[in-house]
Amino acid sequence: MSVRGPLLILGFGGHARSVGDVALAAGFKRLLFIDEHARDGEAFEGHRVLSTLPKPDGDYWQAFPAAGQNFRREHQCQEAPHPLATLVAPSATIGIGASVGEGTLLARNSHVGPLAQIGRGVILNTGCVVDHECMVGDFSHISVNATVAGRVKIGRRVMLGAGAVVIDNLSICDDVVIGAGAVVVDDITMAGTYVGVPARPVDRRKPLTDDAVDL
Repeated sequence: MSVRGPLLILGFGGHARSVGDVALAAGFKRLLFIDEHARDGEAFEGHRVLSTLPKPDGDYWQAFPAAGQNFRREHQCQEAPHPLATLVAPSATIGIGASVGEGTLLARNSHVGPLAQIGRGVILNTGCVVDHECMVGDFSHISVNATVAGRVKIGRRVMLGAGAVVIDNLSICDDVVIGAGAVVVDDITMAGTYVGVPARPVDRRKPLTDDAVDL
C-alpha cells in the first residue's frame, strides 16, 4: 500500500479506534478522526478528533469508512470527501491472485486466500479466515475468528458473527446476519438472522437496516 498523505477516518467509535490502530501500524503518520459528536480535546494517540471536516490544506488526503454497522459504512463510502484507502495490518496475509476493494480493512492476523475477491468497504476482523476463491460482497463484515471455507460466495451487507463458520461451496444472499458461533451448512437465500449449529433462521425479513439489528 502506498501511503501518500494524511488519513481521514470517518467516525470515532470502537471500530474507528481499531481502524486507527491498523492505520498507524500500516505506516500512516497523520490521522484525523471526524465525528459529529466529538468533544473538545478528544484525541487518539495524539491524533485529533473533529466534529466537522477541515478545510483542504494542499496535502493529498485519503479517507476511510470506520462505522461498524454495514449500512452506515456503505453510506460513508458513498459520501466520502476524499479517495478511499485500503488498510492492511502488517500481520494480515493475502494469497496469490486475491483482490481487495477500496475502503476495506484487513485487521491483525486476518487471512485472505488465493484468488479470493473482497469487495468495497468490507471489514475482515482480527483472526478471521476467508479461504481460496471466495467472494465477499461490498460492505460486509467477517467478525473476529470467523472462518469462511473455500469457494463461498457472500453477498452485500452480510454480518458474520464472531467465531462463525461457513463450510465450502455455499452462497449467502445480501443482508444476512449470522450469529456468533453459528455454523452455516446450507445456502442462505433469504435475508434475515440465522443462529445455531447448524444455522437456522430466527428472523426472516426484508433487507435489514441499522435500526433492525445492532451490529
